[in-house]
Amino acid sequence: MIDNTIYQNPLNTRYASREMQENFGDEKRFRLWRKLWIALAESEMELGLPVSQAQIDEMKAHAEDIDYERAEKYEREVRHDVMAHVKTFGDAAPSAAPIIHLGATSCFVDCNSELIIMKDGLDIILKKLVNVMDKLKTFALKYKDMPTLGFTHLQPAQLTTVGKRATLWLQDLMLDYEDLVNLMDHFRLRGVKGTTGTQASFLDLFDGDEEKVRELERRVVAKMGYEKVYGVTGQTYPRKFDYNVLCVLSQIAQSAYKFSNDIRILQNMKEVEEPFEKSQIGSSAMAYKRNPMRCERMGSLARYMLSLPMNSAVTASTQWFERTLDDSANRRIVNAQAFLTVDAILNIYMNVADNLVVYDKVIAKHIAAELPFMATENIMMECVKAGGNRQELHEKIRVLSMEAGKNVKLEGKENNLIDLIRKDDDFKAVHDRLDDILDAKKFVGRAPQQTAEFIAREIDPILARHKDLLGQSGEVRV
Repeated sequence: MIDNTIYQNPLNTRYASREMQENFGDEKRFRLWRKLWIALAESEMELGLPVSQAQIDEMKAHAEDIDYERAEKYEREVRHDVMAHVKTFGDAAPSAAPIIHLGATSCFVDCNSELIIMKDGLDIILKKLVNVMDKLKTFALKYKDMPTLGFTHLQPAQLTTVGKRATLWLQDLMLDYEDLVNLMDHFRLRGVKGTTGTQASFLDLFDGDEEKVRELERRVVAKMGYEKVYGVTGQTYPRKFDYNVLCVLSQIAQSAYKFSNDIRILQNMKEVEEPFEKSQIGSSAMAYKRNPMRCERMGSLARYMLSLPMNSAVTASTQWFERTLDDSANRRIVNAQAFLTVDAILNIYMNVADNLVVYDKVIAKHIAAELPFMATENIMMECVKAGGNRQELHEKIRVLSMEAGKNVKLEGKENNLIDLIRKDDDFKAVHDRLDDILDAKKFVGRAPQQTAEFIAREIDPILARHKDLLGQSGEVRV
């Protein structure tokens, strides 16, 4: 039950998935802390420090039964969240209390757990991203041959196809995918570095044995399921990593924003429409409206996401020497909300891409209104090949085009350029071939072939690599 008397973050109550919310939840964070303390103590025991198996066993027995009320009470007393949980863990495992957190600084659990949480968050983002790509691929191939007006400067331009346009959305996501995978390939934990990153406390514990200190870090990281660590750190892992993560999330949001704007414009033109449910209300006043609320929400969330990397940039650039704590409260908000925002965006993107409605007759109507102007060059060339004078034909088409333009813009009537050409004997050579010349499919160039080639060459290998992640659908909760 939501407490409606206080502010609730809408990312939780309305937009982001339960999966992503749990990933950034305190339950996962504090269990990771205990797992890290167990990995540290166990590795210290294995390397000869006075830690017993009984202590390890007692810690493992209480790895997940966290007394949050006790931890909150301790934190109010000591004003330190990590020490509050050290004490709480020690109360649950009293025999291990003397060795919990041995040699470590707060950032041992704080930074390593945050990195693991972000890595798991990136896994969720990757899964949803490739599912969006899979749905756009299906759409692009289905409509690769359907001509549609292209637009430059939001003005009618040469024809493309509905499917080819979808490859532009798809390629944006492909570039985001490449940056996401590169980020994940270079992922590292902070490791076991001590208070200012020098490992001095661990060197003391192992009586100056540097190899044991190096081995301790290797073992702890391996027990957490990882291999790579930062070669050097201050007290924290480099805050530039947060910025890099948020930049990739921002790129995904940018791609979604572009898609959502394109669909909103196409819906205004009544060519393509986002899904609209049977009982959905578009407007509280205008009952007939079918507002593109999904795409509008995508844009709204994307706009928020685009603002967040700057916040991380400031945090990364204002870390003093080995660390300063003015990053903490900021990062608790910014990092989690960035992931929750992009998670929500991709949920909507999946839903829209999987259920787009294409109105082919409206598209054909719009083509018919513009194609006669675009076909004039083809008509003129065919007449020249039949013996006509290029310059004279050019002038005649210019005059007829002006007349047709007047008919459209000043009279509000249909484009009658082709009717004017049919009545003009100077174009008699093509009168019986005008329908063939005006076949819209002859004006799309290699758009169908480009669509198929791009998907086969660039997209299919990505989807094959992640075939076990496919099949997910996006839910729009409210």
